[in-house]
Amino acid sequence: MDRIVEKSLLFDFYGELLTDHQREVYGEYIQEDVSVSEIAGLSGISRQGAHDMIRRCEKILADYESRLHLVEHYLKIKKMAKAIQKDAGEILESGESQVIHSRVERIIRMTDEILEQY
Repeated sequence: MDRIVEKSLLFDFYGELLTDHQREVYGEYIQEDVSVSEIAGLSGISRQGAHDMIRRCEKILADYESRLHLVEHYLKIKKMAKAIQKDAGEILESGESQVIHSRVERIIRMTDEILEQY
């Protein structure tokens, strides 16, 4: 997964668990693409302080993910939903009963797996 997307997802899922100041600084860095130097100026801290805070936030967010796995589960569900959509589209396009049968069985398996997890 693209590193920027991964950081953004971690912030989306766990950003509320950061302090207000951490959330503000890291949010500007990730969501607004503000440079470390600009963040330092806006926040009234040194460039090194801004850099350290960003790295600390990345570590905190990665730690939450390693414990809770919310982003991992989200990506898995998203992948399964796309597969379900693809199979449903193939079912609609196909008049073959064998294709319909195999795709419906796959849809049932995937939805069972989703329901077991959540």
